[in-house]
Amino acid sequence: MKPTTMGETWARMGSTLAGLMFLWAFIQQFIPYEFRRYIEKGINTLVSFTYPYVEISIHEHMGNELKRSEAYIAVESYLSTNTARNVKRLKAEMGKNNKLTLSMDDYEKLTDEYQGAKVWWSLNKIIRSSIGSTYHNPEPERRYYKLIFHKRYRELVTESYLEHVMKEGKAMKERKRQRKLYTNSPGYNWSSYKSTIWSHIAFEHPASFQTLAMDSKKKQEIVDDLVAFSNGKDYYAKIGKAWKRGYLLYGPPGTGKSTMIAAMAKLLDYDVYDLELTAVKDNTELRKLLVEVTNRSILVIEDIDCSLDLTGQRNNKAERLSKSNVGEEIKKSNDKEEVKELKSNISKVTLSGLLNFIDGLWSSCGEERLVVFTTNYVGKLDPALVRRGRMDKHIELSYCSFDAFKVLAKNYLVLESHPLFDCIHKLMNETKMTPADVAENLMPKSVFNDAETRLLNLIQALREVKEETERSNVKQNQEDDANAISALLNVSQTSKLVDD
Repeated sequence: MKPTTMGETWARMGSTLAGLMFLWAFIQQFIPYEFRRYIEKGINTLVSFTYPYVEISIHEHMGNELKRSEAYIAVESYLSTNTARNVKRLKAEMGKNNKLTLSMDDYEKLTDEYQGAKVWWSLNKIIRSSIGSTYHNPEPERRYYKLIFHKRYRELVTESYLEHVMKEGKAMKERKRQRKLYTNSPGYNWSSYKSTIWSHIAFEHPASFQTLAMDSKKKQEIVDDLVAFSNGKDYYAKIGKAWKRGYLLYGPPGTGKSTMIAAMAKLLDYDVYDLELTAVKDNTELRKLLVEVTNRSILVIEDIDCSLDLTGQRNNKAERLSKSNVGEEIKKSNDKEEVKELKSNISKVTLSGLLNFIDGLWSSCGEERLVVFTTNYVGKLDPALVRRGRMDKHIELSYCSFDAFKVLAKNYLVLESHPLFDCIHKLMNETKMTPADVAENLMPKSVFNDAETRLLNLIQALREVKEETERSNVKQNQEDDANAISALLNVSQTSKLVDD
């Protein structure tokens, strides 16, 4: 008998596949859907008796949950250790200490062994068509890991192996953790199951409490408060409060509010979520953003007095609209479509929504979080927003003190003492200068600027500020005197008219 050639074998396989595809197309076209369901159910039942493997799926998002599954994240971290050796298609992301972290790409498979049992992992993706999908709102995707193993290892896998994966995955995630800085994307870019609500970059800000220019006693008080919070899980559970804390940082521009946040993140090794309120459409979107914030993080709203109308003047919607720049554009526009688009861009986040966001029911959906507000004008904020319980600790960051200057001198000049320090100390007691302005004067402006030259530059700048302040005070006194004289003359004239 003539042996079968490779070409003939492939030809037969092709014919068989073509026949199966034709049969499947025939079934889909001519057999009713209800009947097909019974056929598929019967086939699955038959296969279950003969198929010796068990499958477990671990989804990134379960049901309608917005937050990523902790189990999915743990599996992702666990598998990353074997990915580089056993997988051909990889995804790379910058991790801790500028080292790349590799993970499986979609539809890849990986083999693992545990106590003699061989298991197979695969990363899959479901794309569900949705009505109204657009470029900005693509079809939602659901990713999931599938674990396959022989049924003889069911007890070993379900009772021991999966627990091992969770434990090792969480430990690996902490070891490889890179601090990140997040910002929120506009609402129209969100997709139901894609992690596009927050976008991020690696956060490697060098600021620390050691380099922070402020009074040493006050600095230590803040450090102690932060450390006590990070170690307070059992205490917060005991007193029945969500494990979170609010900080209000206020003071003039240039006093180090943003630097303080970076120092907090470095001290506690927390991620930072920089929330841009003007990009949030309404209170519902605000809640979705909160749900996606991870544990061990700092949620920041900078310049909150400028973000939205959250001041003590609780105006109605029409008044807020009339006062806004968008409101002026709406009045000037005659195009209905343009007016509609402008109105859709107005944030409908309310003070009530923000208050619930900070310490309402939704604030308890995570733990070990700091909420930080910054403002240059604390008096403009609604008292309900900054009361104790919401903003638990108020930290004033003011003008540069001599103690803060010594920190800057050590950072910028590597000096702990100098004969010119006495002159600087005296000038700082007589005038006000922000730490940012002091630091700028201590920066080298050329390669020839030594430490003494930069100290002299600072002394000159302090004297100029002092002279300018004195001139302003003289001018203000003259205006006050003129106003007082004018008021006396008006009183005198009024008395004369009454007498007449």
